[in-house]
Amino acid sequence: MAADTLKSTTGAGGGAAAVRRLLLDNGALTALIVLVIAMSALSGDFLTTDNLLNVGVQAAVTAILAFGVTFVIVSAGIDLSVGSVAALSATVLAWSATSHGVPVVLAVVLAVATGIAAGLVNGFLIAYGKLPPFIATLAMLSVARGLSLVISEGSPIAFPDSVSHLGDTLGGWLPVPVLVMVVMGLIAAFVLGRTYIGRSMYAIGGNEEAARLSGLRVKKQKLAIYALSGVFAAAAGVVLAARLSSAQPQAADGYELDAIAAVVIGGASLAGGTGKASGTLIGALILAVLRNGLNLLSVSAFWQQVVIGVVIALAVLLDTVRRKAGATPAAAGTGGGKGRQAATYGLAAVVTVAVVGATSFLHGGTSSTARPKVGLALSTLNNPFFVQIQSGAKAEAKKLGVDLTVTDAQNDASQQANQLQNFTSSGYDAIVVNPVDSDAAGPAVRAADKAEIPVVAVDRGVNKATPDTLVASDNVSGGELAARTVAEKLGGTGRIVILQGQAGTSAARERAEGFAKGLKAYPGIQVLAQQPADFDRTKGLDVMSNLLQAHPDVQGVIAANDEMALGAIKALGSKAGKSVQVVGFDGTPDGLTAVGNGTLYASVAQQPSELGRIAVDNALKALRGEKVADLVKVPVKVVTKENVAGFGG
Repeated sequence: MAADTLKSTTGAGGGAAAVRRLLLDNGALTALIVLVIAMSALSGDFLTTDNLLNVGVQAAVTAILAFGVTFVIVSAGIDLSVGSVAALSATVLAWSATSHGVPVVLAVVLAVATGIAAGLVNGFLIAYGKLPPFIATLAMLSVARGLSLVISEGSPIAFPDSVSHLGDTLGGWLPVPVLVMVVMGLIAAFVLGRTYIGRSMYAIGGNEEAARLSGLRVKKQKLAIYALSGVFAAAAGVVLAARLSSAQPQAADGYELDAIAAVVIGGASLAGGTGKASGTLIGALILAVLRNGLNLLSVSAFWQQVVIGVVIALAVLLDTVRRKAGATPAAAGTGGGKGRQAATYGLAAVVTVAVVGATSFLHGGTSSTARPKVGLALSTLNNPFFVQIQSGAKAEAKKLGVDLTVTDAQNDASQQANQLQNFTSSGYDAIVVNPVDSDAAGPAVRAADKAEIPVVAVDRGVNKATPDTLVASDNVSGGELAARTVAEKLGGTGRIVILQGQAGTSAARERAEGFAKGLKAYPGIQVLAQQPADFDRTKGLDVMSNLLQAHPDVQGVIAANDEMALGAIKALGSKAGKSVQVVGFDGTPDGLTAVGNGTLYASVAQQPSELGRIAVDNALKALRGEKVADLVKVPVKVVTKENVAGFGG
């Protein structure tokens, strides 16, 4: 009777139950298929060979990092340091090979050794020091990033040409980063499924105490697990630096969160015991497809963060539903499910190709529009100066009948490289770029040049590439003006501090160079301290508050932008504009208001709206084949209380 009931139940709902179980067991794969289909339907630029290769390239660094993080999460740990370790490893390679003449092969070994060393320190603190993984790796995040900045002195270091080929393509079409991602994925799958340490990860993650009682040397295994994570972080750092042709001390900032997200989206549980390399790869591809598709659809970078956050939350929710439903992802290396898994992936590929092929008919006819498409890639929109560049560019685009798409790199050179690649592969008519870093933007601009797309650089130049024109103010001469202004206000003698911009950015370097040049003419000016505040108002407030404790007798402040100057004014309180003279940079609306109020003595104004307007105008001229100057200078101006009323910005 019981047997008959069971048979009838499974028979009646067998088909639906099988589909439901298939979806639950392969939630990440299902999500990837749905995303690809949706993006193909929404954007005719998505389903092109060039763009799909872009997606692979953009997923590569995150995927390689995530493979290493998979080992840690499977063993019920966490690693927040992989982004910083990636930057440190790449910096060690570039520094040793270019600055100290170390053979490239040995420099690569040093980079990998750096990753291993960082991982071993993490593992030792966790296994033997009994620190929670979150705390130990958070400490390494800070240490590794700091060492990267110390070694590089805050500036990008050119990458050796022989290693930079890792960022190139094979045969002119197959990106090397994609090949490296596949190789590292196969290694991760082999480690998880075919090795003793892989089985140890699942045992420790499933029940650490039971693993220890069964004779497993848990502490030594944790050392090895975190060392492996360090190796993969080093590999990711080298690939990222090769793409950017330079080792950036601020590279991969925040990438640890993307790596963890990819692992979780791919089906691993933060509680440990489950996870596989193929799932992690799918998770990284989901993030890359999301960012790529949202860029193509001109969705704001701020909303992109919201969407990705929602996807991560849904992934964790799906994991909870799956567990309640009794569906458990097969552990890597279990033989029973491999044939079924391969069949599932094959079926998924067939379904995706069929549906995508059908949706491609929606975009079969190329819509010829008379309005030229121009992409504007800004370094950040979290700063009033660049918001004004955007405003000027949008106003000019509207006036000239141009479709303008704006992207925000959030001061991430790699993310900006991805955005520029998207513009190129999507066939934009012209590109305007405000580089996060002049060296890092070079490869993407060269690719646009190769595709015969006019490129205009704005505010900052592009190294090792030839944009049609550069529309900029002179940051060095502006820095000299700022130094001269505060020195003359103090009568040629006095004590000042300098608030520097974000380490590693060209604007910070050039303005600091200008400050130094300008102050040479005033030997009576004593620089008490120079500290970075990252172009941020809050950090300007904090850094200035700290400096006042050590230097209460300060008489002047030079800040590399108005935001930091406004933070310094807040810290100075009633001293600002009276006993302490503050000079900012950029001429932002808030800065000019402070100038009018007398709390900010002066701002070296760059007229950012004009920069944006002229950049779009020159992009359209270059597109039409008209002659444009190699350099278009927008004059800077020292704005004080006497002339602020007549300054338009």
